[in-house]
Parts: sequence; structure tokens; C-alpha cells
Amino acid sequence: MKKFSTGKWINGVKQRIDMRKDMNYVAFLAVAFVLFLSACNSGNKQNDEGQSGASDQQQEEKDDKATAKATLEAASGSQVKGEAKFTTDGEGTVRFELTAENLTPGEHAVHLHEKGDCSAADASSAGGHWNPTMKPHGKRGSGTAFHKGDIGNMTVGNDGKGTLNLTIEGWSIGGADSTNVVGKSVIIHEKADDFTSQPSGNAGGRISCGVIKED
Repeated sequence: MKKFSTGKWINGVKQRIDMRKDMNYVAFLAVAFVLFLSACNSGNKQNDEGQSGASDQQQEEKDDKATAKATLEAASGSQVKGEAKFTTDGEGTVRFELTAENLTPGEHAVHLHEKGDCSAADASSAGGHWNPTMKPHGKRGSGTAFHKGDIGNMTVGNDGKGTLNLTIEGWSIGGADSTNVVGKSVIIHEKADDFTSQPSGNAGGRISCGVIKED
């Protein structure tokens, strides 16, 4: 009969205990590693989302603050000069600010024309009124039809200077041609717009012209 060895049995038990400890330790390390990777991925995702959110917000802010400008030069033998500024306000409208000088006192019609070309001496190269919706000429805000390029009359003082400031619906800086003011021309006329005569309100000659360019 084989003699039972207590020492060997105890050693075997110890080895099994040590093996289980090693296995538990390995399992612990594996779980810890998985949790670590999960935390890293979560952090990267949040960071990416944060950067994406910041980028989207910056793009929205950029769109809300889009600007354009037109430098008006003399036409038809006049000495009229000026500047028109366009600024989006984030509400689907565009702020239009016009300053001009060397004008005769009284009212002068202001329109946007369809072509960004002021090369002709009489500014005829700018084409007709900007009218993508093919409406008759009229008075903006009166409840009747009007061109997209119909703006209104600017009052000029005895010093020959005039300003016009309006917030206009249906315009944009960039986007569809049916709303985009960029690439059109700002025209100041020698007379007032009567808002009735077709196709341009009997406003007379074009005495200043400027092409609208995005800033």
C-alpha cells in the first residue's frame, strides 16, 4: 500500500491556491484594462462631440455675421460716391446701410440691379432691377408686389449727403440666387422712385454704381 505523504498534499493545496490567486489577478487586470479602454473611448467621444459642437456653433455664428459691401463710384457724369454695407442678423433678414455724397438735395431712388457690372459709363452694364420672382416694380412694404431689388428713396440734405438704413426680408449673403445679394449692383438714381411707373419707377439716370462683394 502506497504511503500517503502529508507534505506533498499540503504542497499541492498551496500550488492550487497560488494558481487561483494568479488567475484572479489576471482576471482583475483584464477587467481593469477593459474599463480603462472604455473610459478612454468615452473621453475621446465626448471630446470629439465637444469639438464638433464648438465647430457647429462657430459656423452658425459665422453665418449669422456674414457681411458684404459695395463701393459706389460715379456714373453718368456725376461725382456721386458712397458705400453700401450688408449684414445678416441671424433672423433671416439683412441689414442694409448706405451712405453717399455729392448728390443734389432731395430724394434719390436706390435699387439693386441684376448684374455685378458697373463698367459702362452710364452703369447700363448693371442690367435691370434684380427681379428673380418676375414681379412688377413697386414699393417694398406697401403690401403690393415689388422687385427683390426695390429698396426705396434716400433723402439728401443741402450738404449733398444722404443715408439709408433698412432691415430687409428676402435677402441673404450667399445661398440661392433668388435671395443672394452678392454679385448684384447697388444703383443710385438721379430722381426719386414714384413706385408706380414700370419697370423702374421713372427714377431717371444712374448716377452711381457699386458691385456687391462678400467680405
